[in-house]
Amino acid sequence: MNTIQKLIAEKKGLPESTAWYLNDLAEAKGRQQMYMSQSPQRLKALREHALIESAVSSNRIEGIQVDPKRVNAVILGRALLKDRDEEEVRGYRDALNLIHQNHASMEVSEKVVCQLHKLARGQVWDAGQYKQKDGDIIEHLPGGGSRIRFHTVPAAQTTERMHTLFNTWKECEQNRALLPLVAIASFNLDFLCIHPFRDGNGRTSRLLLLLQAYQAGFEVGRYVSFERLIEEHKERYYQTLEISSDGWHESKHDPWPYINYLLFILKSAYKEFEERIGLTAAPRGEKTEIIRQAVLGQQQPFSIAQLEMLCPGISRDMIRNVLRSIRDEGLIACIGRGPGAQWQSIEDEKR
Repeated sequence: MNTIQKLIAEKKGLPESTAWYLNDLAEAKGRQQMYMSQSPQRLKALREHALIESAVSSNRIEGIQVDPKRVNAVILGRALLKDRDEEEVRGYRDALNLIHQNHASMEVSEKVVCQLHKLARGQVWDAGQYKQKDGDIIEHLPGGGSRIRFHTVPAAQTTERMHTLFNTWKECEQNRALLPLVAIASFNLDFLCIHPFRDGNGRTSRLLLLLQAYQAGFEVGRYVSFERLIEEHKERYYQTLEISSDGWHESKHDPWPYINYLLFILKSAYKEFEERIGLTAAPRGEKTEIIRQAVLGQQQPFSIAQLEMLCPGISRDMIRNVLRSIRDEGLIACIGRGPGAQWQSIEDEKR
C-alpha cells in the first residue's frame, strides 16, 4: 500500500502543522495572480534567475558541479559542453523548459516521468529506463564509512509498483480523495521510496514536484527555485525523508514529516516571491532593485557578464554603479581586476 492509499484508508484528520501550512498556501495562491501582473521585466529576470538556480542546485545536491564561470553559457547559451556534469545540468534545463512551457498538457504518467528522467540524465545509456539491478540508498559517513539508509523496491518489482503509483494518482485526482498538495507530497515520497531509476531519482522527483504544483495551480516555481530552497535545507530534506520512509514497505510509516517539509518549501518559495516582486515600486527604482536581487541571490562568485544575463535590458554602467553601492554597504567584495574580475558575498568569502 502506498502513501496515498494509506492516508485514504486511515481517514484521519490533518495534523495541526499541516493544516497551518495548507491555510497559508491557500492564501498565497489567492494573491498569486496579483503579483504575477507586475512588471514584465522584473518577472522575466526572476524566471531566468530561477531557471539557473534550479538546474544548478538540483544537480549540486547529487554532487554534480559546473564551473561558476560556465553556468550561464551552459544554461542560457548554446556553448559546446565540456563534460558529463555540464551535459546533465543542461539536460535538467531542458526538462525545466518542457514543464514551464507545456505543463497544462502534460499528463502525470510513466511516459512523462521517463521523458523527464531521460532529459535530465543526458546521454547516459539507461536514461529514461527503470533500473535493472537492485540498489539501496547508501549514506556515506564523514568518517569514511557508510550505511544503508533505505532498502528500495527491488528491480523485479519496480514496473508493477510504478503502475500502481500512477493508477492511484489518477484515481485520487478524479475522486479528489486527498487535498491536492497532500497528494502531491505523498506521491513524491512514494516515488523516492520506489527509487525506479539507477540514478537521477532525486532530480526527477523535483521535476515532478514542479509539474504537479503547476497543475494544482501553484505557479511560484516559475519564479523561485524549489531546488535551491531544497538545497538550502538539505539536512532537513534527508532527515524527514528518512523518518517518513521508515516502515514504508509495511505501510507503517509516518508520511507527515516529509509532507510538511515539502509544504514548507512551497511556502518559503511564495514568501520569497512576494518579497522580491512587491506590490509597489521599489524605493531605489525598479532596475536598481532587479540588480540588487540578482546580486544578493548569488551563492557563488559571479561576473558582470553573468549579471547582464540575469538583468536583461539594463546597461552595464548601471550594473557597475549598483555593484559599487552594494560593495559600499559591506555586502559584497570584488575578486581580481580587469575583465576577469568576479564578485562574491562577504559571507561566502568568510566561509
